[in-house]
Amino acid sequence: MLFKIKSEGMKKESARRVVTHCQWLSRKAPGNIYPQDKVEYNLNSNFLFAVKGRYKIYLFSVLIFILSMMDNAQGQSDKVFRAGASTSNITPMLGEPIVGNFNEPLAENIHDDLHARALVLDDGDTRIAIVLVDNVGVDQAVLDEAKKLIFAQTGLPKDRVLIASVHDHSATSAGGKGLKRRGWLFGKPLDEYQTFLIRRIADGVQVAVKRLEPARIGWGVGKVPQHLFNRRYFMKEPVRNPFGGWDKVQMNPGIGNPKVVRPAGGTDPEVSFISVQSVLGRPIALLANYSLHYVGGVPANDISGDYFAVFANKIQKLLKAEDQDPPFVGIMSNGTSGDINNIDVLGKPTKKYKPYEKMQVVAEDVANEVFRVYQNIKHQNWVKIQAIQSELLLNVRRATPEMYEHITRILARPDTAKPLYHPLEKIYAQRILQMELEWPNQMYAPLQAFRIGDLGIAAIPFEVFTKTGLDIKAKSPFKPTFTIEIANGYYGYLPTPDQHEWGGYETWLSTNRVEPQASEKIVAELMNLFSKLK
Repeated sequence: MLFKIKSEGMKKESARRVVTHCQWLSRKAPGNIYPQDKVEYNLNSNFLFAVKGRYKIYLFSVLIFILSMMDNAQGQSDKVFRAGASTSNITPMLGEPIVGNFNEPLAENIHDDLHARALVLDDGDTRIAIVLVDNVGVDQAVLDEAKKLIFAQTGLPKDRVLIASVHDHSATSAGGKGLKRRGWLFGKPLDEYQTFLIRRIADGVQVAVKRLEPARIGWGVGKVPQHLFNRRYFMKEPVRNPFGGWDKVQMNPGIGNPKVVRPAGGTDPEVSFISVQSVLGRPIALLANYSLHYVGGVPANDISGDYFAVFANKIQKLLKAEDQDPPFVGIMSNGTSGDINNIDVLGKPTKKYKPYEKMQVVAEDVANEVFRVYQNIKHQNWVKIQAIQSELLLNVRRATPEMYEHITRILARPDTAKPLYHPLEKIYAQRILQMELEWPNQMYAPLQAFRIGDLGIAAIPFEVFTKTGLDIKAKSPFKPTFTIEIANGYYGYLPTPDQHEWGGYETWLSTNRVEPQASEKIVAELMNLFSKLK
């Protein structure tokens, strides 16, 4: 079968791209397309393609797509949108402490492997990479080294690479052991796992770049409100904190606690997602964003990717994307969930879940909603990509003279002594003293903004409260917009100014490390970055 495709009026570069695209498809297709003899790249030339084998109908559909590319070629400056994705195994060695809670049990079992999941997008002018790491929070000093290696391997500059942690509480530390994890790591030697992680993140991006192929992209937004609860509550009576003071708000006061008055904030029920597929409709990757902390239900000594990993598997099955080559990559990123979990304090006691059971429920509900919305999204052949980054100078919080006197008194007491005010008072005294000795008076917070067509992505290196995420969505010039938290570093919690006034775990010094107005300054700077992408 012989097809003749007229290319009158096409630019020479357009002609070259179409033929190159056909040649790429011929390697992927079960039949063959090949240029008839030699194609002359003249503005008024014709393309002749012969189709042989028993896949004529299949290849005819390919040619229809090529024709659509030709129709849009001049309007899109002859650019081809491409995408590639990969997973890179970052599972740590057993025997290392699992971090994320106040106790750090040693890892004894690997329930499921941990990964760095990478998505690379390229519009012909700009290339970006988004990487999600199964970890509670990777320090900026580690991620900066990963970005240097990514640049050396792929040429991608750091402002076009977004690397974020999912906030997995069933992984070992990527910030060092013990108190080192909360110290100022810049300029300090990296440990074995940090060095391993740097290499595996960079390898994953390199593989994703290698897998770049002509692609289409679409996005959508669904709602999954049933698993989201604000975990901070106003209490009928003030609650003691580790510094001898009193808080109006308590985190996780317990289901059915009669002293609870009301939540101290709201939730964001949206699950946003980006889908990329090959030009023939084969799913390449899907990146989702949901504002929920981890789910948990993991035995103390187990390593697991929590519901983030379960979602990746479930969306792959829903899209019927198993056993592909190259493999499909499902990715879940953490939205603004610094004050959110899935415990309904005001509700009735729920059933007791077996280990790993609840994360299956959450991931399945989120994946089903994404899949429902996915059915109606439009994948586009080309969209514009832009990236921008800045470093925002923030003041580091310091202990007041009264607090310093308090922690000095606490640290002087024997470890066996009964706490004066709070079970965690000695832990916080140690952490605050470390901040006083190691942390600078000011720090630069890396902020990042991506534009993908009409969609916006903000990246913040903190555990961000939901109100801040909702403010970013409302003020952003791009619709939809979502925020990936714990991105390009990890600097603790980011309460809003009013939450600082009410107190509670997330506002305690060393849990939060920057000035009370930091969240408002960050939103303002992100809007400044977005304005430059219009």
